Amino acid sequence: MITRETTVVIVGGGPGGYEAALVGAQLGANVTIIERLGLGGAAVLTDCVPSKALIATADYMSDFEVAGGLGVRLTDHEGDVVDDVIAQPRTVNERILDLAAAQSADIHHSLEHAGVRIIEGTGRVAARGRVTAETDGRTEEIAADVVLVATGATPRVLPSAVPDGERILTWQQIYSLTDLPQRIVVIGSGVTGAELAQAFLGLGSEVVLVSSRDRVLPGEDADAATVIEEVFRKRGMEVLSRSRAAGVERTVSGVVVRLEDGRTVEGSHALLAVGSVPATGGIGLEQLGVELSASGHIQVDRVSRTSVPGIYAAGDCTGVLPLASVAAMQGRIAMWHALGDAVTPLNVRGVAATIFTEPEIATVGIGQVAADEAHDVQSVMLPLARNPRAKMQGITDGLVKLFCRTGYGTVLGGVIVAPKASELIHPVALAVQNRLNVDQVASTITVYPSLSGSIAEAARQLHQPE
Repeated sequence: MITRETTVVIVGGGPGGYEAALVGAQLGANVTIIERLGLGGAAVLTDCVPSKALIATADYMSDFEVAGGLGVRLTDHEGDVVDDVIAQPRTVNERILDLAAAQSADIHHSLEHAGVRIIEGTGRVAARGRVTAETDGRTEEIAADVVLVATGATPRVLPSAVPDGERILTWQQIYSLTDLPQRIVVIGSGVTGAELAQAFLGLGSEVVLVSSRDRVLPGEDADAATVIEEVFRKRGMEVLSRSRAAGVERTVSGVVVRLEDGRTVEGSHALLAVGSVPATGGIGLEQLGVELSASGHIQVDRVSRTSVPGIYAAGDCTGVLPLASVAAMQGRIAMWHALGDAVTPLNVRGVAATIFTEPEIATVGIGQVAADEAHDVQSVMLPLARNPRAKMQGITDGLVKLFCRTGYGTVLGGVIVAPKASELIHPVALAVQNRLNVDQVASTITVYPSLSGSIAEAARQLHQPE
């Protein structure tokens, strides 16, 4: 039986931590959360929320370009056509940081209202059942029946490219800029690199994207990634494929990026987007025997348990899926399990993910590689440009792809490349999560005209005749 004497201590106040705290309090436990930087963690303060807000600003600016193709022009007070829309970086970043702070404050209020004790400091797992919190030079030891580690991850940096917060930047440092980079060299073409490269391009910077692989977004669906790379190049981005950065040096007026093949790339700024490192060192895990992977991630099972009884973990520090939505669910599951409530183990099959480029890439379930390796999977891909709503909105780049089980028609996965694909992927995620078949998806009437009509059309094309 859970009582207020059942103590839960959570180290880390990101999505995994604060969502777990809310569940723990709801179930009647005495919950303490320890967070050093601010509630919401990096996801709210320096990563997910700020980056998506920056991208939204860039997307809004690109709408003016699309408007021209629809016959709409901006004019000034004299009636002259306005060709250029200018971003004001100081104002943009101030708005982003204010938005992030407001979101963090809302989380703080929610936790206080739920009765959660909040400690602003650094947490460490001192022993099984004991956590220490260091704040303002003082150390407090807290007894804990349940411990949840949700410390997240930090940007990976290169020894030969040390960030200085001025010219050589991590993705957490870009919001301190008061001027728009004239020419920014983005190192790394994974999700973070691709998103921020397009954001700065949309805001008006010259952008060079350094990719060590054959194409951008090497871990994503190849057809989707090809669309994005073509959009990048069409909009003026310089993409250097098969080009690995060896180091970055500051110059009097900017930076020089050295490539391993001897070439150099000059710019006003360099942005490092070469992955992240789990924040699991120095918090007592190794001494307690908590199993870590070679990369430093905490090993957890599907109910967020670590190898040590009573210690759970959630979020990017676990390496399950680096998504705020997954971190939050891991945190909830940990509390439901630890406190004896009904719980369903984490199922990543139905987790939808989005890359917030323009257009966006949204995916769920299996992808093309898994489909090609299987003998009983069928797929269909439809260009979005054929969709009537897409024509009305001036959308020329995008696709809808569905995968299903041969013979049964069970929807196994999908890929959508479109503006607001993050919103469009939900019906596909519902189908994957609930094992719907393509006929059930196809027989659900969609609005005409709508972009979602292409999802139903793809399902119709995958009909499995008896």
